[in-house]
Amino acid sequence: ETTRQVIDNREDKHMSIKNVLAKRREPKEKIPMSVRFTKFIKHFKRDWQLYLLALIPTLHLIIFTYGPMYGIQLAFRDYRPAGGITGSEWVGLKWFQDFLTDPKFTRIFMNTIILSLYSLITFPFPIIMALLLNAMRYKKYRKVVQTVSYLPHFISTTVFIGIVNMVLSPVSGIYGNVFRLLGGNGFPVDFKATAEAFRHIYVWSGVWQGLGWSTILYTSALSSVSPELHEAASIDGASRFKRIIHVDLPAIMPTVGIMFVMRVGHLVGVGFEKAYLLQSNINKSTSEVISTYVYRKGMDSFRNFSYGSAVGLFNTIINLVLVLIANAISKRISEGEISLF
Repeated sequence: ETTRQVIDNREDKHMSIKNVLAKRREPKEKIPMSVRFTKFIKHFKRDWQLYLLALIPTLHLIIFTYGPMYGIQLAFRDYRPAGGITGSEWVGLKWFQDFLTDPKFTRIFMNTIILSLYSLITFPFPIIMALLLNAMRYKKYRKVVQTVSYLPHFISTTVFIGIVNMVLSPVSGIYGNVFRLLGGNGFPVDFKATAEAFRHIYVWSGVWQGLGWSTILYTSALSSVSPELHEAASIDGASRFKRIIHVDLPAIMPTVGIMFVMRVGHLVGVGFEKAYLLQSNINKSTSEVISTYVYRKGMDSFRNFSYGSAVGLFNTIINLVLVLIANAISKRISEGEISLF
């Protein structure tokens, strides 16, 4: 009977949500511009402190985000510092053609895609950790685990890469000492000097750094699960594992779906700092991605800023298309047009 009541309550809540979403999709009556302006003035006079507070981040966004867009034209000019941006010759799509016909293009683009897809495989790990933390009985132990898992996120990328290099050092690192402790002779294989190991180091060190921080959103979503559902499942004889699968997991599936499509939207956006700091002449065949290539062509060699700008703009356009697709899917999920579970 308890289970039946819980199911009925969930169905009633689901129907009410569907009605609200149906009303949202109904065409709204257009309000005249004069009426909207009058309402804005009324709200501004009432909450002018809030508008003043929002002015600072708005100016920051305009100055440091929209302002630099003026420099996008570098990708279409043969930039010369002496002539400035507007004084440089307009060459159109020349730099884009050079990049697409560059013999390195295929390798760099594939390295970026492979590294992004490899990182995407680790997407379920924060979900699993959040479910396990939520199932812990002892709250103090859970808080300790959460705090310890959050700490690597607050370490700067440079310091974090230094820690990774120290840990993986075959001479004085934990890796080398454990190898000799288990009976090994001499020094083990240096993974940092192996091109094939770069992707594994990049991805799994990222899991360690961001696993705890990524669980915050899922943990907060799990806190909204009604205890009545767990009680009803326990009465029906469901084990702790089955309650995780059939109660907790369906409750966070909308959040999981939205986070997944947002992750797909940044598929080509491999971070520059970490890839550049882990890069060496030995592993460059697998570590050279679009972001590091842009830096080397545009800044490191202090030449051909236009070519580097064109490559960066190419990467940005791909990310923009993926973000728009992800945003459309996310909107349909939030409006109930797509069911994730």
